[in-house]
Amino acid sequence: MKPSLFYRIAAVLLVLFGIAHTVGFRQSSPTWGVEPVLGFMQSRHFDVQGFSRTYWDLFLAAGFSVGVFYFFAAALAWQLGGLPAETLANMRATVWSFALCFVALTIVSCLFLFSLPIVFSGAIAVCLTVAASIDPGQASNDR
Repeated sequence: MKPSLFYRIAAVLLVLFGIAHTVGFRQSSPTWGVEPVLGFMQSRHFDVQGFSRTYWDLFLAAGFSVGVFYFFAAALAWQLGGLPAETLANMRATVWSFALCFVALTIVSCLFLFSLPIVFSGAIAVCLTVAASIDPGQASNDR
């Protein structure tokens, strides 16, 4: 097996995860009973370094930042999938850091989130870990 397959699968999953996160992170259900909290977050303004902000602004910034990170990670995974074996062999620290980042995100998801982010981050972590663990030199000799 070649690492490129796993990087390309991870890239597609990351695009889907990025879309789902960007569209879904602002959603809430009336059954959760969080309307008073959301109203408070949206209505209380405070000054931070010369800017008038709300906690809702900070929440949106954090949520959109995560979406941007997922799309960047998708581009990185796609690029890694297209690199020659020699280049990948010289990037061991990068590919393992990328994989471990998503292992850590999976742990965070398990501790604080719910099924959808756990499944996405877990599947991405598996793809990136498998890709990182394949010796690129050996994979280029496989037919």
